[in-house]
Amino acid sequence: MSEQEVQQPALPRINEPAPQFEQVSTFGKTTLAEYKGKWVVLFSHPADFTPVCTTEFVAFASKQAEFDKRNVQLIGLSIDSVFSHIAWVRNIKEKFGVDVKFPILADLDMKVANLFGFLHPGASSTEAVRAVFLIDPDQKVRAIVYYPQTTGRSVDEIIRVIDALQVASKFGVATPENWKPGDKVIVPPPKTAEAAEARMKETGIERTDWYFSKKSI
Repeated sequence: MSEQEVQQPALPRINEPAPQFEQVSTFGKTTLAEYKGKWVVLFSHPADFTPVCTTEFVAFASKQAEFDKRNVQLIGLSIDSVFSHIAWVRNIKEKFGVDVKFPILADLDMKVANLFGFLHPGASSTEAVRAVFLIDPDQKVRAIVYYPQTTGRSVDEIIRVIDALQVASKFGVATPENWKPGDKVIVPPPKTAEAAEARMKETGIERTDWYFSKKSI
């Protein structure tokens, strides 16, 4: 095993603690620890002043109120300087009329990018791919999504996943395909034959079979 392979940090996985970091940002020194108790959306982008990234930042900033009411902190990142970030944020406000009210990490030393696996050599060795990490109030990773550099993300989908994660955490349920608030949720399936038999007699749920039931919350 090479020295580089030995030094490569293990990448975070779902339901494991998110790597802690401290990095300069458009808000000064920013740490993950300061947002303990909030949900965090940490997302990387390839570069400032690029068209696809600009559409994403306009969308994230335009949905700031939606994230606020869900107790979500947005944190952006790219391997650009803080001066580039500041200039880009000012340009977005001037050209698109949107204020970016969340920090953008200036990850010039690639410290955070390496911790979270934002660098994919097959795409670029100096630009981050479009990664999204959803981190819960206990600072555990709850969802990870990667997009190629050519494909812009759906901010509405990220909000939908946050809603689903928050419902799952609060009620101990799962959510079906394309679940949205107000839809029925999945009741966890029984894990014993006795529980499966009891499920068939259970009331207050929409039961298709012993393993497949839904309910309203």
